[in-house]
Parts: sequence; structure tokens; C-alpha cells
Amino acid sequence: MIFVGCDLGSTTGKIVVMDENKKVLASSIVRSSHGPRKTFEKAAEEAAKALGMTGSELIDKINSDGCMVTTGYGRSNLEGYTDEVSEISCHAKGAFYLCPTVRTIIDIGGQDCKVISVDESGKVLDFQMNDKCSAGTGRFFEVMSRVLDMPLEEMAEEALKSKMPCSISKQCSVFAESEVISLVNSNVPISDISAGIHESIARRIHGMAFKVGIEEDVVLTGGCSGNKALRKHLEKRLRLKLGELSVDPQLMGALGAALFALEHHQEALG
Repeated sequence: MIFVGCDLGSTTGKIVVMDENKKVLASSIVRSSHGPRKTFEKAAEEAAKALGMTGSELIDKINSDGCMVTTGYGRSNLEGYTDEVSEISCHAKGAFYLCPTVRTIIDIGGQDCKVISVDESGKVLDFQMNDKCSAGTGRFFEVMSRVLDMPLEEMAEEALKSKMPCSISKQCSVFAESEVISLVNSNVPISDISAGIHESIARRIHGMAFKVGIEEDVVLTGGCSGNKALRKHLEKRLRLKLGELSVDPQLMGALGAALFALEHHQEALG
């Protein structure tokens, strides 16, 4: 049998396929399409390549000899599968599986960010979630990259060069955008503006983390986890070193969902 986790996020879809021994057989990350079904099919097509299958063959195998748990924004709109689990529980599950010493997970996705506290068994104790405003999320980064007219990767690289990050005081993404436009028109160095953008997100996440209570080890998951400038500013704000995960941190939700699929199967067997 195979056990599949499908994370249908706001900007990307992720799949992790594992066997009964928790070995990851395949995974994929794709841009979200027009609806959860199409995103799932795209992700399955990519993951299937590692298995020597087509996407439709992988989906048939899931239906005939597999269990799948869905998570993320679109999880309730993909019918016909084993179960759905919140992304908070799935990110905690995936991160704890890879790093049993983890006690705090910071998940920065496309539309929201979360700070999750877990105990020594991986159980979620508390969390804070920002889902009312795009500030502090991947969407905020995308808006700022358009304002600066540079790719996200280049914006992060510029931020790492800065010696004097700008202070971007506005928490609302709309007002922060206006603030950044003013800085650009005042000929402030792009590196300092970029660093200020990353610092403003780190400051917002630090405020959320303070409410939950930061306890080491701390790991970063989600689509923004690969941003080195963000990691740097978060580490400075939190005054600690963020842990490393052996699997792409963007896959944590899908990995946790696959682990839940395996658990549900084992529970059904008694």
C-alpha cells in the first residue's frame, strides 16, 4: 500500500507518497491551479515521475491500494479521500517526525503565517495564526518584489547585503507598500529597503511567537522557509538558531498528512 499526504495551499499544491515503513517514495510541489482537483492532478503528475508512473496511474493506485489525507485551504473540496486534517496539525506532525526535539514550528505560507507550540510527544499545545492580513506572508513578499521590480530570490540576496536596514513601521500590507514606494522614490538603497521588508516580517512573527511562547528547538516551514534573509532576521529577532529539516520544509504539511494517512490505516486494522 501507499500512504499519501496532499497539501492544497493557497499558492502551491504539495504531495508526499510514503510506504508502510514511512519511507518517502515521491514528492512534488506545484503552483496551485484552478481548483483543488486540478492542483491535486498536477501534483500527482509530478510525483508520479519518481515512481515510473503517469499521474492518472498514481491516482488509480491511491484509489485502489492507498490512503490519502488532505490538508491546506482546499482540503475540504477534494472529495473521495480518507480524511482531512488541519494544516496546523499536519505541519506539527511532519516537523516533529523529522525533529523529535522540536517544540516550536513557524509556518509561513502564501496567505497566512502560524506559530505552533508542541510538547515532547508532538501534540499541539497552542498556536497563533495571522490569516486576516497578508502582512507576514508569502503574498506580502510577492507584492514587495513587484514594487522593487525584482524576483523574490534577488530581493532576499539584496537584503543580505544591507548594513543599515530601513524601518518599515506599517503593519498593514497596503500601507507598507506605500511606505516602500516612498523609500524607493527617495533613492534609499534597494538592499536597505529589502532588509527592512524582511525585518518587518520577522518583527511581526516575533510578536506572534511571544504570545505562544518560544521554546527550542524551533524550525521554519512553509513556502518562505528557503528565504535566507528571512531566516537571518528571524534568528536575530528570536535570539536563537533555527533548526534544519532533512526534507524540504515546504513539504511539511504534506508529510504530516501522509503520516496521518498511515496512522488512520493502522487504526482501522485495529
